[in-house]
Amino acid sequence: MRRTSRNRKQQRKRRLIILLSIGLVLLLALIYLLISLYFKNHFYFHTEINGLKVGRMTAEEAKDKIAADVGDYLLTVYDRDGEKYHIMGKEIDNHYLPDGSLEKALSEQNMFHWIPSLFQENRIDVDTPMTFDAQKLKEAVAALPCFAEENVTKPVDAVLKRGENGYEIVPEVLGNELILEKVVEAVEAAVTEGEGTVTLTDDAYRKPEIFSDNETLVKAKKQIDDVIAAEVSYQISDYDEKLSSEEIFKMLSVDENYHCSLDEKQLTDFVQRLASKYNTYADEREFATSSGDKVKIGGGDYGWIINKEKEAETLRENVLSGKAVKREPEYSQRAKVEGFEDIGNTYVEIDYTKQHMWYYEEGQLVLECDIVSGNIATGNGSPDGVFKIVYKQSPAVLKGEDYESNVTYFMPFAYNVGIHDASWRTQFGGEFYKTTGSHGCINAPGEVAEMLYGRIQVDTPVIAYYREPVELTAENCKIANAYSYVEPPEEAE
Repeated sequence: MRRTSRNRKQQRKRRLIILLSIGLVLLLALIYLLISLYFKNHFYFHTEINGLKVGRMTAEEAKDKIAADVGDYLLTVYDRDGEKYHIMGKEIDNHYLPDGSLEKALSEQNMFHWIPSLFQENRIDVDTPMTFDAQKLKEAVAALPCFAEENVTKPVDAVLKRGENGYEIVPEVLGNELILEKVVEAVEAAVTEGEGTVTLTDDAYRKPEIFSDNETLVKAKKQIDDVIAAEVSYQISDYDEKLSSEEIFKMLSVDENYHCSLDEKQLTDFVQRLASKYNTYADEREFATSSGDKVKIGGGDYGWIINKEKEAETLRENVLSGKAVKREPEYSQRAKVEGFEDIGNTYVEIDYTKQHMWYYEEGQLVLECDIVSGNIATGNGSPDGVFKIVYKQSPAVLKGEDYESNVTYFMPFAYNVGIHDASWRTQFGGEFYKTTGSHGCINAPGEVAEMLYGRIQVDTPVIAYYREPVELTAENCKIANAYSYVEPPEEAE
């Protein structure tokens, strides 16, 4: 009986313990449920929203705390160089404008997971939109130091600029000039979203219109470089003459639209220098005579003549084409031979003083003879100078104001003056020319005239000279540009 009674006591004790345990579990479950129900409307322990502690607060309480914090709102504006500027919330009359973000964050919180929040932080970031005074915001932005005139560097376009040796693209200057409307737009967006910082992008800055990689600019530089590099080399025997890149650069002009042209004065000056150097027309020169001495002779119409107008036109085209060119100058008249000695070694030599004529072919004397030239006493002295055979005619009739002569061979070289046979003469040489000479032509024996006519070519040089000073006043000497021509007294000014 005693054992039975003891067992019953133990059984009652176990039931009591079980009942107490069940009761405790139920109590704890109830407490957990009640606390869970609490966190249905409250944020977990150690919860932070946008850095503000809102643990165990309702959404409304959290709104009040955020609204209070907005009063101390500060927006930091960073420009693209990393400089920062500040706008205070009170400057723009900002106010928190709840948008349901807190309610949403709370609704997404699992109320049954509150226990881990006892031991860890729960950080939540939500938008905190705000209202503000748009006009005050614009004024606050405009008052930022980055808009002060002394702090603003305006953008500058890239440009093609003339340097010491060529044209170079001067890069654009980006500057730091902000567009007020763009900055206001960025700041408004940041304030509206309640953001604490905003970084300005390139879109907020005024940009140069032309950058260094601009297609027009790059193309213009290449064209200009090509023009400067367009060396023009002249093919002139015995000379090395060219228009160099340096000279082209000096005369190059580029307008505001990057069109290339050549300075007309400098171009004209260059062509004039070219003509002055290479024109031999009527040049005074030393001539080695058949008598073994040298005489000075100029005048006449023989020699090289550069066509300055056409040369300038061609040169302009050559340079602006941007190509290297090799060519001879544009001539309006050519001599028989190129180079320093443009007379060559095939020519006629007439010594009026000695009344003698020589004809050379390729340096070899082919014929020589005495002659009779123009009558000095009557003012019909033959023109002196360096000429060329203009044409040949057989037979020919020579006409003047008071004469008419028939000749078989006529080879004019100075206007209407030429070499011809003179059947009416029986003597040549001596000093007949001084008183009984011709009207200006060179009279030669018939057989010599015939031989010369058969061999000489048109354009063959004719060098005719006096060894003593003479004054030639005849019209044909004037027209022929005779070396010793002087204006007759009655025509002198």
